[in-house]
This record gives sequence, structure tokens and C-alpha cells, in this order.
Amino acid sequence: MITLCGFSVSNYYNKVKLALLEKGIPFTEEYVNTGCQEEAVLSASPLGKVPFIRTERGTLCESQVIVDWLEAEYPTPALLPADAFGRAKQHELITFLDLHLELVARELYGQAFFGGTVSDETQARVKQKLDRHIPALMRLTSFKPYVAGSQFTMADCAAYTNLPLVAMSTKAVYGEDLLQKHGLDWKSYVKLMGERPSVQRVDADRKADTAARVAAAAAKK
Repeated sequence: MITLCGFSVSNYYNKVKLALLEKGIPFTEEYVNTGCQEEAVLSASPLGKVPFIRTERGTLCESQVIVDWLEAEYPTPALLPADAFGRAKQHELITFLDLHLELVARELYGQAFFGGTVSDETQARVKQKLDRHIPALMRLTSFKPYVAGSQFTMADCAAYTNLPLVAMSTKAVYGEDLLQKHGLDWKSYVKLMGERPSVQRVDADRKADTAARVAAAAAKK
């Protein structure tokens, strides 16, 4: 049995969770907060990052490493094309989504979602990058109707969990959704994805986790 460790608000946790659900792989969940320095966590995820998984063969961390292993270990139903070039194109798209889009926008999250402040210099630098990276990403996407074509794929696990965060954070900080500004219709895509049972499960768990965190924070005041 696979144990998925992390928490349901994390987009990278949900990226792995979507893959598990889409593949119908049995798993359990273990709550672990990011940055935990307990030895039981660091032995599985040396930087204390989530998600990571525990398996009968050992542990794995880093979301893309995990979903690639799931695809290799549980090939049916497939989330990647059968041919090597098709798989490489998927990884190309996922790299853009994770590293060139979400990781760039992540610098805004402190102000957008957690009541912090991002310096003007950081805001300008991030916006400059996103104004370049979003059109670049769009050259790799198709949304026909899924992010890479007519079939749900591994890239959708990354796109669904990342695009709303980029849109919401840029709207909160700049007063403008940069995805919409560049013509990326992420809302229609998210609506389509919301029809999938796996996405409904992920969304319900994320909302429940968020509500619990808000209640816990209010109780401490």
C-alpha cells in the first residue's frame, strides 16, 4: 500500500494525488506539514518538502519523480503516450508548468494568500518573467480540450493544480490575472476538469483542509 504524505492544500501533493486517483491505485494519506524537521520525515524527504510517498520498497520525494514512478510501476491506465517522443513532449510541458510558471509565481504567494508583503522589486521581476513565460507555455499547450490534446494525461495533473494558483496570485498582487491577459482560458479548462471524479475528490479534500486550517488559526487568536 502506498502512503501519500503531505497535506491537501499543497498543489504538488494534489498533482500526485490526481495521478493516484486517475490510475485507481490504492493509497492512504498521512498528514505532514512542509518544513517538518522530524527524522521520520527527513529520512524520506531530506529537505522536509511535501509530497513524498512511503512504499513497501522505500520512500520517494519530489512530485514529478513520484508520478513518473507511478506510471512505470502501474502502466494501466496510461497517463503518458506509448512512444518516447510523446513522453518527452509531456515532460517538456510539465517542466514549463512546474518550473517556468508556478515556481516563478510562487514568489507572490506570501502577499497573495498569506497576508505578507512582496517587495516592489520582486513584483516587477516576477511580472517580467511571467509576461514572457506564459506566452511560451501557450506554444506547448492545445486545450483540445485537455492541456496536451484530446486525452487526460500526466500534464493535466500539473496544469490543473498550478494554473489557478498563478491566476489568483497575479490577480491579487497586480490587480490583473496574467493568464487571462495573455489569452489563456484557464477557467473553461478548470470547469471541464471539475467533471472528473478524481478532481472532485481532490477539490473536496482541499476545501476541507483549508477550512480546518482557517478554524485552527481563528482558535489561536
